[in-house]
Amino acid sequence: MDKSFAVFGLGKFGSSVVTELANTGADVLAIDIDKERVHALADIATCAVAVDICDTEAMESLGISNMDAVVVAITESLDISILATIFAKEAGVPYIIAKSRDATHTKILQKIGADKIVQPELEAGVRIARHLATGNILDFVELSDTIEMIEINIRNEWIGHTLRELNLREREHINVIALRKNEELIITPPPDNALEEGLSMLVIVEKKYLHKLVQ
Repeated sequence: MDKSFAVFGLGKFGSSVVTELANTGADVLAIDIDKERVHALADIATCAVAVDICDTEAMESLGISNMDAVVVAITESLDISILATIFAKEAGVPYIIAKSRDATHTKILQKIGADKIVQPELEAGVRIARHLATGNILDFVELSDTIEMIEINIRNEWIGHTLRELNLREREHINVIALRKNEELIITPPPDNALEEGLSMLVIVEKKYLHKLVQ
């Protein structure tokens, strides 16, 4: 991967982002004021530096403007989170992801130009709640305010039938884009192969039709 990223804040969330990006082969700049956190990622990140985000001169020396994206993974201090986001925005970074701790933090990050805002604890709670409430939604990704990509267990009544027979686009308002068998992901599954027990299904669905999948 010929891309470069910077991650501000090396707590559990930030550290996991650094590690996963590094595992993909990307160049990763890891930044935190805590020298112990920086040292812990020194052998994982392309470059790990201890910098005070309030130190404008030190920040300008990091070359943030050359990054493809920046992740602001700071929630301990609202002021520092805001400063890091503004700095990345003013540096011309094309895509900024910021971690939020609550609704007020989210509104501020939106106002100052973060492109995507995540609340990992909230998202994890939503996943757990959906799993408990439905039993068949395994995971989901929100593609927009109205559309989600979700992974579901296939229903018992679908086993032995083909996708063509089931006609799920018309009956359930879902578009099947892949099947998962154990660890194998089958992209654009054949429409005339019978579905087997133990399969899960990756689908795109409008949120207004989600209730049809949990009945």
